[in-house]
Amino acid sequence: MQEITLVEASQNLAELIEAVKSGEEIVITEDNQPIVKLTLVSSVKRRPLFGSAKDLITVSEDFDEPLEDFKEYM
Repeated sequence: MQEITLVEASQNLAELIEAVKSGEEIVITEDNQPIVKLTLVSSVKRRPLFGSAKDLITVSEDFDEPLEDFKEYM
């Protein structure tokens, strides 16, 4: 992890972005205190498409029938 001052970061932003793209984490400091951490944004997960699981799940014919174990409670 590399630490850099806010002034240096503003002067070298393009180089810092390239460093982050290659996997490095960079902490920007102000008055010797960390204020910002530059990291690579993780890839965005795609939302599932409606209907994409069609025919993957089946429901048996006797799904609504009472279970043998619970007959005494009915």
